[in-house]
Amino acid sequence: MAIDEAAPAKVNLTLHATGRRADGYHLLDSLVVFTALGDRLRLAPAAHLRLRLQGPMAAGVPEGGDNLVLRAAALIRGTASRGAEITLQKRLPMAAGLGGGSSDAAAALRGLARLWRCPLPDVRALARLGADVPVCLTPRTQRMRGVGELLDAVPPLPATWLVLANPGVAVPTPAVFAALAGRAGDPMPAALPRCGTAADLAAFLQQNRNDLETPARALAPQIGQVLAALSAQPGCLLARMTGSGGTCFGLFAQPAAAAAAARNLAAAEPGWWVRDTAVLGDSGAA
Repeated sequence: MAIDEAAPAKVNLTLHATGRRADGYHLLDSLVVFTALGDRLRLAPAAHLRLRLQGPMAAGVPEGGDNLVLRAAALIRGTASRGAEITLQKRLPMAAGLGGGSSDAAAALRGLARLWRCPLPDVRALARLGADVPVCLTPRTQRMRGVGELLDAVPPLPATWLVLANPGVAVPTPAVFAALAGRAGDPMPAALPRCGTAADLAAFLQQNRNDLETPARALAPQIGQVLAALSAQPGCLLARMTGSGGTCFGLFAQPAAAAAAARNLAAAEPGWWVRDTAVLGDSGAA
């Protein structure tokens, strides 16, 4: 029997760079949410391990051993002789700050654990696949610290909707981190507040930041244009870049306002990737 797994987009509502380890890895403090929008995987029994790529964003995705889905499959399979045919429906753009590859890998791990009836790898093994894989393994609102291995539950967030917009420019993550001037900023408050409304959440987020936004904008000035366009949309409570870019998000209290903003942006900038989506709740549902 085939198993279907969602691989939702990850959005960093905040991303504080709080230091740097001796090995060069940056320490982060981030409020992470997931959205109803994302990739999808189907995993079916097979004699061998095989990956098939489909979907509107499949072009350019590596199909060999460099693909995070296959690396995740190799990790959970270990030395056992197990096979699976994995079909990845790629709907998120690559290298966009949305954790697409990490979420795909996490979805593969969840699906293969069910298909093969085997345990999931521990968090240290998951971190070897990428800093975002541990948080993506359980796609719900979390606080992510350290180099991605420290995960904490947070107070439930109010219902919110996002408009995601990407101008289609490459923003290499290593270059963004290399350009990060302040490598030891303050973390978020020790205890995060309980926000009753989307406006409360936006007010809290305004007091925090994404430390990667400034260096990313220096490398790709189009990010500034996206932020300005999102901010100008009626009902947008906050506009910010997610991850290391170049996708930005606008935060909305109502789904109709988010949908209208997405239509406006897509019409004004047909070369951009623009989508509106709900933020998943703590149960993983929109």
